[in-house]
Parts: sequence; C-alpha cells; structure tokens
Amino acid sequence: MAKNRNRRKKERRRMVISALIELLILVLLAGAFCWNRGLSARVSGFLGVFDRPPVKELDVTGVNSSNVVLMDVKSGAVIGDLNGKEQIYPASMTKIMTAIVALEAFSDLDHEITLSENIFYALDGQDATQAGFQPGESVRVRDLVYGVMLPSGAECCLALADEASGSEEAFVEKMNKKAKSIGMKDTHFMDCTGLHDPEHYSTAYDIALLLKYALHNDTFREVAESHFHSTPATNVHPDGITYYSTMFKNMSDTTVTGGEILGGKTGYTSEAGHCLASFAQIYDREYILVTAGAPADATGVPQLLDAKTIYNRLGEAVAAKQG
Repeated sequence: MAKNRNRRKKERRRMVISALIELLILVLLAGAFCWNRGLSARVSGFLGVFDRPPVKELDVTGVNSSNVVLMDVKSGAVIGDLNGKEQIYPASMTKIMTAIVALEAFSDLDHEITLSENIFYALDGQDATQAGFQPGESVRVRDLVYGVMLPSGAECCLALADEASGSEEAFVEKMNKKAKSIGMKDTHFMDCTGLHDPEHYSTAYDIALLLKYALHNDTFREVAESHFHSTPATNVHPDGITYYSTMFKNMSDTTVTGGEILGGKTGYTSEAGHCLASFAQIYDREYILVTAGAPADATGVPQLLDAKTIYNRLGEAVAAKQG
C-alpha cells in the first residue's frame, strides 16, 4: 500500500511538472506571436526599468526648439526635458501613428490599394505634402507606408485610412484608441495627416512614447531607418517612384558623438513650427529625441541642428561617465 501511495505521489508530481512546462511553452509561443502586436513593448518596458541609462539627466536647453524630450528607449526614462508635457501641435509627427496603426491593420503588406479621386479632392488646397501617386493608381500597402514616413505623403495616409477603416474619421478613432492604450494621456488626433486643427494636439513626451512603441514593430523600424525607397512598377508609373526621407535628405552626416542618428520623422506647420521625432544609437543604447516648436525663421534646418546638438551632448556625457 505504501509503495502504491508513493508511486501515485511521484506520478502526480510528474504530471504537475509536465503541465508547468507545457504552460511555459505556451506563454513563450504567445509572446513570440504577439511580439509585433504591442505586447513586446509592455514586456520590454517592464524589464527595462531595471536597466537604467548611464546618464540620468541631461541639459537640453539652449536650442531652437521650445519643447524637448530625450528618452532612453530601454528603460523609458526621460533624461532630458524642456516643456515636455506642454501642449504642442505635432504636425507630420502624427504620421508615426498613422503608419503604425496601418501596419497593425494589414496582415498582407503586398495588398494593393487603388487611390480614389476623393483622396485628391480632399487634399486640394490643403498645402499638404504628397509622395507623387495619382488618382486610380494601385499601390502596395508597404509602399504607401514608406510614402507616409519618408516624403510625408498625405495621399498615402488617406489611402491607408480609407482601406483600413472605410473613412479617415473611423481610422482616426483607431489612432485615438491606440494613443490611449500606450499612455499618450495628453494627445488628441483629428486627422491622419497632421494638418493643423486646434483640437489636434499632443506633447513631446507623448510623441516619444509613440515612437518608443512603434519601434517594436520591425517593419516600422525598417521604414523609419530608410534614406529612400523605390516602388515597383504600377499601372500609372511603369518605372515606379523613388522618394526620399525628409530627414535624411537634409542631414548629410548622421554621426554624433558615440554613435549615429538612425531614423526619424520631421514635421512642420506654421502653427507647430519645425518638429522632429528621431532615434539614435549612442554607444550601447538607443535614445529617442522629440523636439517641437523651432521657429520657421531659424537659421538652417533648426530641428536637425537641435538633434545633432543634443545627441552630441549626450554622447559626451556618456563618455565622461564611462571614462
């Protein structure tokens, strides 16, 4: 009898251990499946708080921009802040949200979308930047996403919005829901292009949160790091279209102290000023920098000058800590 009881106890123990192993495998598989669906951002953020950046605080004053947030990607810690939670107009930095919501909406990035006449009627007289596509042109989702992020194409934004949600209004609802889900507490979108509206606003801090979230999507990262993109032939453009990053085409040298600027999204309206949401590798860590409110009459390309200035300061500060 005693032997039977011991045998049953051993069998139950083996069953419990086996069940725990199976559960662990399921959790790991679920994590892998959800990696590009936002779960990775939460897991990474949770683990990152235990790995603090080498520089805890950096002076980000003395630049053209009135609003600045410098964030360590791994931990989410803000190490530089100048009016970071003050309301701003995000201009085309909005398109980061447009791109990531679109990427999460389409499982097939080679799916073709035909751009309707209505898209171009809606943009007529809006002074909106376009990538160069034409009414009736059929374009792959991935090429439209590149068109959103690199040349800041408004027609690409509207094409993705209409196809994903049926209308821009319905797509913007998804943008606002996504903003809420990732902690953008002081953001409200009215459109998917970033054209000015008094009720279309954010903060430098919220845009940093958005870019941090978006960078967990491998396709978004690939797009944001691209200097240019060439589409395949379409029914309108037999040789395709090549367009260039509005950031990289004005930045001949991406190197900064201890690393380089990897990618980003520019923005400008007269109300928003010059804006930039960028990310860089400085030594062994990635950082996000969001600047906004640089005046239109500043010398050169003020948001890019600010990015170089602040990333160089950061590299020097990290080197001083390590040295």
